[in-house]
Amino acid sequence: MKKFLHITLLFAFTLVSSQLMAQKFGYIDSEYILNKHPDYKIVQQELEKLSNLWKKEAQDLDAEIKEMYVQLKAEEVLLTEEMYQKRFNEIRQKEKFAQEFNSRIFGINGQYFQKQAELLQPLQSKIYDAIERVSRKNNLAVLFDKASVPSGIIYTDPRHDYSEFVLDELGIEENN
Repeated sequence: MKKFLHITLLFAFTLVSSQLMAQKFGYIDSEYILNKHPDYKIVQQELEKLSNLWKKEAQDLDAEIKEMYVQLKAEEVLLTEEMYQKRFNEIRQKEKFAQEFNSRIFGINGQYFQKQAELLQPLQSKIYDAIERVSRKNNLAVLFDKASVPSGIIYTDPRHDYSEFVLDELGIEENN
């Protein structure tokens, strides 16, 4: 009975290990795919327009604050202490407003990053769907992303790069 159990376990182990070795792995370069996609260029242009608009607004606020400081310095000798403090506090409030503006627009959860996520989400969904179809067509068990920061991939054999397959699945030609 023990001998039968050992043989059964050995057979099961051999079967499982051969299945694990038979799994196919591959990788893609999502950065390469994104840069080849024509919609990504449109998203980048729209984000750049917004960014430039908001940067101009921030620069205008900074210029206004500097001008307020220059005027305060020029009129300092003519102002009473109370008038000086009132103008100085106005400048401080304007500085606080400018800081809040920058944080609201360009902060971690700012409007810029929210807009970026909103614009990229449909494109990322398309790419993910194409990746999934390529993985299924090629019977891949695991597909790594070479472009992801903490990937830990040190070397990749070009034979296992499925990026072009994903571009084909998206209908994007090589020369884009």
